[in-house]
Amino acid sequence: MRPDMVNLLDFGPKALTDWVVSLGEKPFRATQLQKWLHQSCAADFEGMTNLAKSFRSSLEAVAEIRSLPVLSDQVAADGTRKWLLDAGQANAIETVFIPEDDRGTLCLSSQAGCALACRFCSTGHQGFARNLGTAEIIGQLHMANRMLERPVTNVVMMGMGEPLLNLDALLPALELMLDDNAYGLSRRRVTVSTAGVVPMMDRLAKSCPVALAVSLHAPTDQLRNELVPLNQKYPLSELMAACRRYLEVAPRDFITFEYVMLDGLNDSAEQAWAVVDLVVREGLACKFN
Repeated sequence: MRPDMVNLLDFGPKALTDWVVSLGEKPFRATQLQKWLHQSCAADFEGMTNLAKSFRSSLEAVAEIRSLPVLSDQVAADGTRKWLLDAGQANAIETVFIPEDDRGTLCLSSQAGCALACRFCSTGHQGFARNLGTAEIIGQLHMANRMLERPVTNVVMMGMGEPLLNLDALLPALELMLDDNAYGLSRRRVTVSTAGVVPMMDRLAKSCPVALAVSLHAPTDQLRNELVPLNQKYPLSELMAACRRYLEVAPRDFITFEYVMLDGLNDSAEQAWAVVDLVVREGLACKFN
């Protein structure tokens, strides 16, 4: 790794084309290169045999393909696989693959740590270290596809961090996930989870509407303020309105609401029905996890 080298995993589709053209190459070379990077998950340039040797030499001189180093790789009895990745400066992130008969779901992190301090979340208790770059986000998918014996069919941004607080880096990664010359996933198979960063929900809807999951966890502002402090800035009325706006462009006809049941805090039958009533009153098609 050299500090002057360009990490090609940092480029979304358009940015990669612009960069390749800046080297004096034709735009179609960017498509070829992107396929090697994200469909073949290449780790070097030597095997990119449909690229001219002169272009490969240029790439080797100025560019690299680099994802975060793997610190540990654990496989559970049910086949779930968890990687711990080195994010530098004593920080680490997790990436998790969940195998099922009809799908293989990869859970990606977007930040090292998290600033939201949700009461029930261990990452929130660690505090916030830094945002991940585009290469560090998409690099988790690149790494998993190289190491797994089966393809990743679904991606969920539900790992460490609040994805919508790192939207500038997330959007190019989402574009690569969806691009037919990269990972080619459908919008229905890519999910972004949020604690409810309302302005960024609207921005995601305009820029790259994928499936949405909202960490709800409480039926009232009073309780949600305690469990999810972000609610003090974007209370339930604003969050539900943002969900209605998002649903207009969402690839699915519902939004997933996530609800962690905490003993003695939000786990009563009355509270559970209050959450259902909240969503139904808002006219939202929903699925609860």
